[in-house]
Amino acid sequence: MTLELINLFYVASAALFIFGLKQLSSPATAVRGNMLSSFAMLIAIVATLTGKNILPWEWIIISIAIGAIIGGLAAQKVAMTSMPEMVALFNGSGGIASLLVAWAALYNVDNSIFTNVTVVLSILIGGVTFTGSIIAWGKLSEVMPSGAWVFGVQRIVNGAILIGIIAVAVIFCMDPATDSQYLYALIALALIFGVMVVAPVGGADMPVVISLLNSYSGLAACAAGFAINNNILIVAGSMVGAAGIILTNIMCKAMNRSLANVLFSGFGAVKQATKVEGEVKPITADDAYLILEAAQSVTFVPGYGMAVAQAQHVVRELGELLEKNGAEVSYAIHPVAGRMPGHMNVLLAEANVPYDQLVEMEDINPRIEGIDVAVVIGANDVVNPAARNDENSPIYGMPIINVDHARTVFVLKRSMASGFSGVDNPLFFGDNTRMLFGDAKDSIATVVAEFKG
Repeated sequence: MTLELINLFYVASAALFIFGLKQLSSPATAVRGNMLSSFAMLIAIVATLTGKNILPWEWIIISIAIGAIIGGLAAQKVAMTSMPEMVALFNGSGGIASLLVAWAALYNVDNSIFTNVTVVLSILIGGVTFTGSIIAWGKLSEVMPSGAWVFGVQRIVNGAILIGIIAVAVIFCMDPATDSQYLYALIALALIFGVMVVAPVGGADMPVVISLLNSYSGLAACAAGFAINNNILIVAGSMVGAAGIILTNIMCKAMNRSLANVLFSGFGAVKQATKVEGEVKPITADDAYLILEAAQSVTFVPGYGMAVAQAQHVVRELGELLEKNGAEVSYAIHPVAGRMPGHMNVLLAEANVPYDQLVEMEDINPRIEGIDVAVVIGANDVVNPAARNDENSPIYGMPIINVDHARTVFVLKRSMASGFSGVDNPLFFGDNTRMLFGDAKDSIATVVAEFKG
């Protein structure tokens, strides 16, 4: 395949990446956008491998088949509750792949200073992304403690590591070699720094870190593209990096915090929220049915607990029954609900909830006082009034969905345990709050049965 033909395929691939990314911005077109982007990646890989005679056709087909089988099985087997962990592993895979590609680029004997710098950047960002994503996966899956890991001289240690990285990188660029001790030192420091960057982050900040690591994986790929002079890798990496940074910025604004504060504050490590005490008011599913049956407007507020209970399908069924009963139904989505960006949107889309019923936080809050019933399903931190009222709370200042202003609030939880951030929630003790304890899927299924019977 000629260079001109390869570049033609690259242009087509880049165009598909752009269209795919654009369509990912809407739930209605997200599936099509994902398919377009996947097809674009297939074109880019096949054009690169065949055009440069890297591998014979048989090996390319076998490799694609193996990857497709593994990816297909993983997509089918993974539970929706485990999607954040899978995204973290995907980010880590992209990081380590970029690191290895950049390392391989050192075997070109005619590398320029620019190429060596991009190799260093790809190794650094890729290494940080890999180990940072592994730590994020461990925290999200609760294989490791999910809170912030902090110690007294942490910032000093991080500063020393960063200075070491800069020094080793400069020395290596001056005398690059595939077996240089400075190369090994750079890789080791990058891997350690990835752990140190994600260690102080925990609790409700984890969705932001997942988004940021996604951006890192794109930037590492972009740097690797410069290192091996591959245009489509540069384009694809740039788009992933830019999209990740934009999403990270949106999520930081949604939490009313800066990125530096998220990364270096150590969530919950300094501030301790005021202990909340009071008397809860339990309610049965039968009583909840009677209130919902009379309601004219109902808003569902989903959270990670809905994912754990796999309750999205019965929630959609209850929403349809409420509409038939004459109620106006909506689903209020907080930008950082769940444990990854867009987690609740994915769950509700899987259950075929109409897209026009999904309402963002800034749109639902102005009219929340007119809502008859707000049904909180497994959400905690994103509806916690302590974010408005308790200056000692780690989540103070974070915009929330003001469900406590609704006329009646149902909170579906298994117990009175705090959310992922570990902060007590005064909403549970509110005068207009009723606690519906138990598995959310079973509780809602009982209410659905009452509507049907």
